[in-house]
Amino acid sequence: MSVSEQKDMAGWPPEGTVFPVSRIDLAILPGEHPFHLREREAARANWAREVAANPALFDGRMIFQHRLSVVDGVVEGEAYLTPFSTFLWWRKQREPGGFHLFAFAVAVSCDGAIVAIRMAPHTANPGQVYCAAGSMDENDIVDGHCDVEGNMRREVREETGLDLNDAVAEPAYYGTHIKRSVTLFRVFRFPWSAEDMLRRIEAHMLVSEEDEIDGAVAIRSADPSAHHYSAAMLPILAWFFGRQA
Repeated sequence: MSVSEQKDMAGWPPEGTVFPVSRIDLAILPGEHPFHLREREAARANWAREVAANPALFDGRMIFQHRLSVVDGVVEGEAYLTPFSTFLWWRKQREPGGFHLFAFAVAVSCDGAIVAIRMAPHTANPGQVYCAAGSMDENDIVDGHCDVEGNMRREVREETGLDLNDAVAEPAYYGTHIKRSVTLFRVFRFPWSAEDMLRRIEAHMLVSEEDEIDGAVAIRSADPSAHHYSAAMLPILAWFFGRQA
């Protein structure tokens, strides 16, 4: 880790560990993200290459963190609305001055499985398996701050048709991070079996205008080779199934 990275991540929990989150305060600032101002020409050139390889990509605006503190369970940050193309360019480098923060609703069936989704081939994360989620955007801003739970509810509903109001939420939030990417998550326990939840998701896919996923899976162990998991899923799986033991 560089000196710059050590400075802007001082006091953070170790990478790949799960830690309890006691408070979340993520402000949205006006103007442009400094990384975007500095790298927009390179990001534009990279976007041309990305779209040539995958014309289905869409350059919407997302919430991209500039400053982020994760200390003693308190997650505080300042972010800007930024083109997805800029974020995609940052993701290749993971430079200081930027962080990707997103939220997972960990959907758990009544028979103890985590029900996750598999991303479609035309997305920016083709084939990856993770909890239904999406980067926060302007729909998730309330009074100038990120509405983390609102984002979870919206993304789960859009991608799977499931309603988090049908689940019982565990009271605590948790977090984990790797390579300047921070995942906040909360466990939601549904009253249906994994098989029933998969059927509900499949039925939703038949009528949904969203086409970002091409299936759903029931996860019953922390085996990292069971699916093509995103890196963010691995510490969560180890934590979740480890506490069941």
